[in-house]
This record gives sequence, structure tokens and C-alpha cells, in this order.
Amino acid sequence: MSKRVSFYGLVGLGSLCLVFLFFNQRYGNPLKHRIQPILAMGRSWDEIEPRSLEIQEQILNTNDIKEIDESNASLTVIQHVINQQRRLIREEMIGYQYPKGNYNISANKLEDLVLEKNGRPLRSIILTTWRSGSTFLGDVLTAHPANFYHYEPLLDFDIVQIRGPPLAAEALKNVRALLNCEYADLDHYIEFGKTHSWLFNHNAPLWKQCQAHRGLCSNHRFLSGMCKLFPFQSMKLVRLRLRVAQELLSDQKLAVRLVLLVRDPRGTLQSRKHRDFCPTSPDCSDPALLCADMVSDYAVAVELQKKYPTTFRVIRYEDLAVEPYKHVEELSKFYGLDFHPNVKKFLDTHTKSDAGGVSSTFRNSKAAPFHWRTDLEFDEVEEIQRFCINAMEHWGYVPAMNATHQREFNPITDYVLDL
Repeated sequence: MSKRVSFYGLVGLGSLCLVFLFFNQRYGNPLKHRIQPILAMGRSWDEIEPRSLEIQEQILNTNDIKEIDESNASLTVIQHVINQQRRLIREEMIGYQYPKGNYNISANKLEDLVLEKNGRPLRSIILTTWRSGSTFLGDVLTAHPANFYHYEPLLDFDIVQIRGPPLAAEALKNVRALLNCEYADLDHYIEFGKTHSWLFNHNAPLWKQCQAHRGLCSNHRFLSGMCKLFPFQSMKLVRLRLRVAQELLSDQKLAVRLVLLVRDPRGTLQSRKHRDFCPTSPDCSDPALLCADMVSDYAVAVELQKKYPTTFRVIRYEDLAVEPYKHVEELSKFYGLDFHPNVKKFLDTHTKSDAGGVSSTFRNSKAAPFHWRTDLEFDEVEEIQRFCINAMEHWGYVPAMNATHQREFNPITDYVLDL
């Protein structure tokens, strides 16, 4: 009798546990059922109408998101952040002066420039090499509202200059994918970003969310969705030579506008001396390679100026630094951008005095390009000039004749592209 009672007792206890588990699964997490309609659709966040996401966000507050089980949290957080960023962009763009046919750009409203609305962003590219002023010019572009910044997207290729095969095809594929906000096949790039935060942290709106929500910068769905919200994209390339990059100009779908930024090789190599990554790589430390690239870039630039007069331009860093307001306004028009008050404010605060380390963009801009005259010994300058005389002649840089001359002379003169 006691064994029978024990048996039925166990059966009863087991049944009670099953009932409890059923009700807990069905009703135990009411928040889960709030998001179930969206999850059940089997659609990604960017296929869902913004209105439904706004309703969803009203349901989900910050505490709710923390309570969602891990399997659903990623999609929910992405929806929340994307919705928030979409609204921020709309606010930033209030009163913006759209091109409306100026600069050969027909955009009249925000939707014309947003990928998630089948628009085409204005894509602004800076092409140069290491320590040639691109950090400053890149930050000028990021001061513009609603800009998504692809900072050195070939960082994961290491300290190399890409002049052709075998790296050129993969580099161009990655650049195109980023400009199209297609992160799904960029596993190596995303993995690299996990341990190299500067791949993302120059992109202020993106980095803010990546810090607030751990793991977002490793999620290709989030990166793609975030990128597709922005009407403006900027990119600086310091590892891709112009002979390869010119393919981007021929892609009418991308419609990029590309500026080749050139700097005096003596200033470039002086600045590289302060970077730990440079001495171990010939592509970074060898003046002969640097100046061969400058000669090659000049030859290609001559052809591109004829072929793409409205989408390709050259500027020297020295000219930009000496007259920043003039040249930034001209570059803004070239890129099809408004010379926005935010950009003017950036110039007001970043071009008057030196502050920060070697990577800082707070500089006395009129003096910054010419530090090499006092920081380099004449024998160092003479060695650079020995390899660079042709490049310097092409781009309008005057040789130093001796140590005294080096410290007193104006090292730049006019140059022209021989069209």
C-alpha cells in the first residue's frame, strides 16, 4: 500500500511540475509576448514599417529591454536604437539647405538621400596616405550633421599600400560594401573592430550606441541598419592608391566624389617618425616608395581631372591648412554639402592653437604643415629630397638648399596638373 501511495504521489508531483512549466512558458514573461508579433513575422528590423517600430518602442522602455531573454534582446535593442537614431537625424536635418539641383545633385528632401528609403547618400571620399592631413579633413566632414564616417576602412589590411593585385580586388569589394551599407560579408573587418576600437570610435553617432549597448558593433545587421539611416557618408582611405581607387569614380550607382589630398613628403615623413607602427613597414618608412606613389598619383590625377571634372579634385594639405575656411567652403560645394554652421564652429575651435598629442586635430593650422623645417636635420631632409625630387616638382614643393635655408624659406610654390 505504501509503495502504491508513493507511486501516485510521484505521478501527482510530476503532473504539477508540468502544469507549472506550461503556465510559466505561456504567461511567465508577458514582455516576451509584447515583441512576439514582430518576431513571428520573420522579418528583419529594416523590413518593418517605422510606425510599427515607434509603437514597439513605446511598449519597450529601458528596463524592459534589460529583462528580455538573450535570444530576443539583440533584435529588440537594434529596433530601439535604430528608431532613436532615425528621429535624431530628422531633428539634425531640420532647416538643412538641400542641393536642389546645385552641384549636379537633385536631392530636395531627406528621403532622397537615405538608403533605407531607396535614396542615394552623398558619398565623400578623401584619398591620401598616412600622416598627410586626412585626420583633420576627415573630422571637418564629420562636423557636418547626419554624417556616417567610415574611418580608414582598410585598417585590417595592415600597414601596406595597395597598388594593385593581389589586394586591390578585395579592398575595392570592401569599400563598395561599406558605401552600400552591406556589412553581412565583412566578417574580418567586424572581427578586427572588436580589438581595434578606432575602427568605429571616430564615427560619433555609431560609437555612442556601441558603448551604450555591448556587442552592437559586432552585429552586421545593426551596422547595416544604422548606416542606411544617414544621408551623408564620408570615408578616408590611406592605404589605397589612386590608380586602384579610380574604379570607384566609374561606379555611377555609388556616385562618389573623391578628393586626393597631397602633402609635402618631408612633412609626411617627419610626422611618421612619431608613430610606432611606421618604422617596421617599408610602405610607411621608405621615402622612395612614398614619392613613387606621389608620382603615380600625379599621373592618374591628370587623367581623372579630365575624365571626372565634377567628381574628382586635388588639394594640398598645406593650402588647406593655411586658408582653411576658404578651402573647406570650396570642398563642401564640391562634395555637394552645405557649408554648415557646425563645420564653421569646428574650424573656429580647431585651427587656432595646438592642443593634444600627435593625432590631435587641434592645431595652429598655419604652422602645422611646416614643423618639419625645424624638427628634421638637414641631412634627413637631403636624404628625402634625393628620392623625392620628381614628386616634389610635380606637386610644387621647393627643395631646401642647406640647413639655414631650410629654416627660413617658403617650401611651397604653385603647381598645375598638366591637362
